[in-house]
Amino acid sequence: MAVLKVIEVLANSDKSWEDAAEKALAQASKSVDHIRSIYINEQSCTVKDGKIASYRVNTKITFEVK
Repeated sequence: MAVLKVIEVLANSDKSWEDAAEKALAQASKSVDHIRSIYINEQSCTVKDGKIASYRVNTKITFEVK
């Protein structure tokens, strides 16, 4: 039986929600091993001058505890 833990990571990007999710995963990977999945809990964006300025994601990252 595996023991799994979930952490919440927030990230943003000027490009896309996908890029923001990649950044969240990259940041978590610096200190967490054995990542199994990433769940996009929320997506939002900021608006400046009538255009999207940045994309934000609230992720839940699941990893195995050894």
